[in-house]
Amino acid sequence: MIKKLIYGLLLTALFTALSMHLWRQGWLDRWEYTTWNWRVVTQARPSPATEDIKLIVLDQASLDWADEQGIRWPWPREMYAPIIQFALRGGARAVAFDVLYTEASSYGVYDDEVLGEAIRTGPPFVPAVFLGEGVGRFDTWPDYVPDRSLPIRDLDEWLTEGEREGLVMPRATFPIPEIATNSALVADVRGEQDRDGIIRRGNLFRVFDGRAVPSLGLAAYMAAVAPDHGDSFPSMHIEEGALHVGRRAIPLDEQGRSILRYRGPSGTHEKYTAAQIIQAEMRIQEGGRPTISPIVFNNKYVFLGFSAPGLLDLRPTPISPVTPGVEIHTTILDNFLANDFVHMLPDRWTFISTLILVFLATCGVLLTGKAWHTVILFLVFLPLPWLAGFALYDFSVWWPIIVQSLAMALSMVGAVVVSYALEGRQKAFIKGAFKHYLSPDVIEQIMKDPDQLKLGGERRPLSIFFSDLAGFSTISEKLEPQDLTRLLNDYLSDMTDIILEEGGTLDKYEGDAIIAFWNAPLSQPDHAERAARTALRCQRKLADRRAEFKERTGVELYMRIGVNTGEVVVGNMGSRERFDYTVLGDAANLAARLEGANKAFGTATMLSESTWQNVGEGLIGREIGRITVVGRKTPVRVYEVLGVKGDTPPVPVAEFEEALRLCEERKWSEALKRFEQWGDDSLSRKYAERCRALVAEPTETWDGVWNLTEK
Repeated sequence: MIKKLIYGLLLTALFTALSMHLWRQGWLDRWEYTTWNWRVVTQARPSPATEDIKLIVLDQASLDWADEQGIRWPWPREMYAPIIQFALRGGARAVAFDVLYTEASSYGVYDDEVLGEAIRTGPPFVPAVFLGEGVGRFDTWPDYVPDRSLPIRDLDEWLTEGEREGLVMPRATFPIPEIATNSALVADVRGEQDRDGIIRRGNLFRVFDGRAVPSLGLAAYMAAVAPDHGDSFPSMHIEEGALHVGRRAIPLDEQGRSILRYRGPSGTHEKYTAAQIIQAEMRIQEGGRPTISPIVFNNKYVFLGFSAPGLLDLRPTPISPVTPGVEIHTTILDNFLANDFVHMLPDRWTFISTLILVFLATCGVLLTGKAWHTVILFLVFLPLPWLAGFALYDFSVWWPIIVQSLAMALSMVGAVVVSYALEGRQKAFIKGAFKHYLSPDVIEQIMKDPDQLKLGGERRPLSIFFSDLAGFSTISEKLEPQDLTRLLNDYLSDMTDIILEEGGTLDKYEGDAIIAFWNAPLSQPDHAERAARTALRCQRKLADRRAEFKERTGVELYMRIGVNTGEVVVGNMGSRERFDYTVLGDAANLAARLEGANKAFGTATMLSESTWQNVGEGLIGREIGRITVVGRKTPVRVYEVLGVKGDTPPVPVAEFEEALRLCEERKWSEALKRFEQWGDDSLSRKYAERCRALVAEPTETWDGVWNLTEK
């Protein structure tokens, strides 16, 4: 065992280190990302904050409506003013537009001024700014844009601690003055894709010209809590891999990104079309009744974005390959409000948990001795990372599945190879050599202790089983060799399966005869009952196939079985090069004689008294009588097993045994009357014939013992 544990530790260390290296290098990301997508799709749920966020989308229906009004794309900016006015009327906390207003309107200055005035008089407004590496009009913060960046304490020191170039943008494109000067603050809208192009993470901020620019989702919150100036922003600092905003702690990765917890498919945040909102505001201004009440925006965060395919703002996310980009920003705000951004399991805990799982799984494979145990271990351990990954999603934890699954799979397969190298060849040899005539339990014991494969035996009580087909010699003469072989193989397979299922050891075949025994080499306290139950099951199996066999042979097949319990010598007997695990002794000879004794009585199964006395109440049977067999002078009381408890026997057992007692009392006439009433029973007919002869010859005596002269 110590040797196997050492191998287990080596395999664990090797494959855990390999898998962790592949994982840290990003070579497992493709598969890990796929498992994350499955977790998101199956477990995404709204949060308590989801209802606080409302979405307005400029969709294809809105474009079609505007088209009908003679308004072509791009819309005049004054078209967006009613949306802001409607949000103000409803009492929105803040309004955020995922729209870039980087150039003056093609409709003239007045168009920009109308939108700017709506922003100035409306709820706190957040426009979009694009921060880039090589694209953008500005490399410094413009004077006309309010300097309301996030007050993150010690930001510069944190930026220099690692490689965070993806957070620092050298260039930017800001909204035009009419928009920027009237806004609460500007917001970064640049998306962040993983290696496979899917957006699973979001930046809560990026840095431009030394200033932390919030994302659109976080900016909407900041605009709501501090609409006029930044002095009332919550305290902010980065510590232990998290951005602390007031009492909230948002986990950040090395690039300053947070894993998003999507709330569900597109539309989870209540959605309205731009056309609906514009028409509702126009009706209110005209004194009419709107189809949508402004109250729906009361105390809500309102976002505007594009969802029409032609506007090119559809992004791939775990929930859909065509998610409107604005919904990524609403997800960031939703996660922030609910304070449930996803935490990636720290590397050290990933390593420790992987090491533990892999070691347990590997040692389990090395220490088990059976193939089906190994299969069960694979079925138990390999799903564990998956179960943990899906279960911990509800706790906002990204548990790495693939790295642990790979490490366990490789290590467990390695353990199988090592086990085969250490023990497999020996076990394969033993199993191949003995599986045809030893029970699996015997093989298992020998594989555990190969020293048992030596000459010699021991004396112990066994229950020995002998069976033979009645008239098989005649049947064999009628069949072609191929048909005879197939018949015999089918019959022997059926009987052998039952013997082995009952824990018996198959001694040998002698033509159609079968010899088996119980209680060796494994101890079986109920060996007599096992042997008796096997005899009953074999008879019933043959009865089930009798019609089939008759169709193949032209005759009905019947089997005789003899079972005896007694002390014999059992062990490996033969030469040093070739030997059998078999039995020797008078008890085995008696079992063979009982099998043949069935012919004299027309019975199918005969058990000695020593066997029947050790059979439990689960089987029912009857006494046959006392017999002497060839080679033995001492009479043996024998029994016939009839069925299991609850079965109806062909002859009432109590009445039959009462008839036997009448015979012992030499009341031949009374016994005859009893036996004659069971004319269909061969044993009753045998007794009736003897009683009839004794009634006819009163001077003849009989001591109740049947002296058999044939084997």
